[in-house]
Amino acid sequence: MKIWILGFALIHILFLFGCTETNSEETRTHEEQITSTSNLPPQFIKGEELFHARCAACHGEKAKGTDKGPSFISKIYEPNHHGDASFHLAVRNGVRAHHWKFGDMPKLPGVPQEEVTHIIGYVRWLQKQAGIF
Repeated sequence: MKIWILGFALIHILFLFGCTETNSEETRTHEEQITSTSNLPPQFIKGEELFHARCAACHGEKAKGTDKGPSFISKIYEPNHHGDASFHLAVRNGVRAHHWKFGDMPKLPGVPQEEVTHIIGYVRWLQKQAGIF
C-alpha cells in the first residue's frame, strides 16, 4: 500500500514539474510577442502609468516579471484562471506564494480599487497582444 502511495506521489510531482516547465516556456513565448506598446489604446494609458508606478518594480516592464515577481504574460493569469477579482484581492489582502518562487506578495494598502481596475485593463490588453486569450 505504501509503495502505491509513493508511486502516485512521484507521478504527481513529475506531472507538476512538467506543467511548470511548459508554462515557463509558454510564458517566454508570449512575452516575446510583446515588443511595443506604442499602439496602446487611449483607454489603457492610465492603467499603464499606474502599473509602472505601482507594480513594475516586481512584475516588470510590460508585466514580463522580474526576480521579485511573476510575469502576468502567462496563461496562468488569463481571465479564466485568475479573474479580475483575484487581482483586486491580491492588492487588498496579499497572496501566498502558490505557483511562483518569489515568496508571498504583501498586501498593498493605499492602492484604490479604481486604480487596480485601470491596471487590470492594461494587463489584460498586454495579455491579448501576446495571444494569451
